[in-house]
Amino acid sequence: MPKATWEQAVLAESDDTVLVEGNHYFPPESLHREFFRPSDHTSVCPWKGTAEYYDVLVNGKVNRDAA
Repeated sequence: MPKATWEQAVLAESDDTVLVEGNHYFPPESLHREFFRPSDHTSVCPWKGTAEYYDVLVNGKVNRDAA
């Protein structure tokens, strides 16, 4: 089962990920939302559209725009 981790915390895990360009996209219900904080960062892809990002917070550490 695909699992997303950072700093030994499980951020998400699901058998229903979508693989796009080598990256697993997890369904929203599989996220452990206590580790995520909305970011102001966005990016635009011509075929995927606008992406919004989240900072990941675990044990006082911040991984900006990581999700």
